Amino acid sequence: MKSLSQDEGRPEREGHPSLEGIHSTVPVPHHSEGFFRQWRAFVGPAILVSVGYMDPGNWGTDLQAGAQFKYNLLWVVLLASVMAIFMQVLSARLGVVAGKDLAQACRDWYPRWSRWPNWILCEIAIMACDLAEVLGSAVALNLLFHIPIFWAVMITALDVFLLLALQRFGMRTIEAVILLLVATIGICYYIEIFVLPQTHPNFREMGAALLTPGFRAPGMLYVAIGIIGATVMPHNLYLHSALVQSRSFQRDQPSMKKAIRYNTIDSVAALAIAFLVNAAILVLAALVFFGKTHVALPNGEVVGFNAGSDWIRIAYVTLAPLLGTALASTLFAVALLASGQSSTITGTLAGQVVMEGFMRWRIQPWVRRLITRLLAILPAIFIIGIRGEGSVTDLLTLSQVVLALQLPLAMFPLLQFTSSRKRMGLWRPGWALLLAGWGSAILITLMDVAGLRESLREAWRVITGV
Repeated sequence: MKSLSQDEGRPEREGHPSLEGIHSTVPVPHHSEGFFRQWRAFVGPAILVSVGYMDPGNWGTDLQAGAQFKYNLLWVVLLASVMAIFMQVLSARLGVVAGKDLAQACRDWYPRWSRWPNWILCEIAIMACDLAEVLGSAVALNLLFHIPIFWAVMITALDVFLLLALQRFGMRTIEAVILLLVATIGICYYIEIFVLPQTHPNFREMGAALLTPGFRAPGMLYVAIGIIGATVMPHNLYLHSALVQSRSFQRDQPSMKKAIRYNTIDSVAALAIAFLVNAAILVLAALVFFGKTHVALPNGEVVGFNAGSDWIRIAYVTLAPLLGTALASTLFAVALLASGQSSTITGTLAGQVVMEGFMRWRIQPWVRRLITRLLAILPAIFIIGIRGEGSVTDLLTLSQVVLALQLPLAMFPLLQFTSSRKRMGLWRPGWALLLAGWGSAILITLMDVAGLRESLREAWRVITGV
């Protein structure tokens, strides 16, 4: 382990860089340049990370929360988003200061024997996350084009070539595409909530729900755990610490200070947008579904609501008759497709980060991404083939359980490294940020433990079908 550099107060870097093909490829102006030029250079990595906080897994939990409890779990969405901001700010700081992503730091600073179990658990979490993205995109294709779910899942295998093509044009192109997809999601929900005449939220009631946290009805705690598990994702902590290294900034103290500051601004702004999207999903469900037990479709079919409903599919088939326009359902499906596509791009990048970081295995990017996608598609094909299309929601639930179980294994190493003055030097975070980070990690872990028994029972039901 190398010592601190005396002139800069930061550890020297070891080994190969994260995501070597895009490492230090985005130029950064001199630290003396104005705010806008500096901000424009640093904005981007957190936008890629933010899509993981509005992926199809979030859609399922947010829709269920709004439909069952109206605005009463809106405070949980806000809490989860704030905790995610703390974690992502620390992840970005680790990447900037140490010049390592979280996977590389675990490899270099933990005992040698821990590499294999850490890597395998990370890969399982990424596979579970990619499973959610596969299912989200497949369901969107099914809803929009009536492609059977089985074949829609197969089509998503082609997504791997999308990122391969984008990376040839550089990091800025990837960030621009992700920004376009995120904007698509935001515009769709803005139209559905504020433009369509049947949906006008009560902001006073929403504000009261945000300011009065609590679990006032049976089942609220379980849904709250699902929201937090779907929001704070482990692979994003590895990914963000790698993406910030795509910026080519100087290593002197003024430049380091600016890099930390602008990456913090980037993280807060991007995750604030993610919060607004998640809140919009919950609010739409509250406006349309809360207080109803069923909806009659134009063809006479009656769709009933219960705690185990497939809320994504229900939302699509019922939004049009409930809001009086076919545009509502189309916008919902387009936003879902954008969510799945944007999340799968970042998920495959995360897979590359953890493989190279923990194991230092260097393989062709397209091979790495194809492996990641196949590992997600195979369980989806297997269970859908056996149990039919009704198992999609079950698979989404199972993917979130796996993510929740792996999350503490990413949070606590991140907090340990960023809390160490030996590792971070002059750039160790202040006590306020560290206390917020440790408090968030402990709270998330306690909620995971509280819901562990029920989560494992649900996972077993999904696997066995009984």
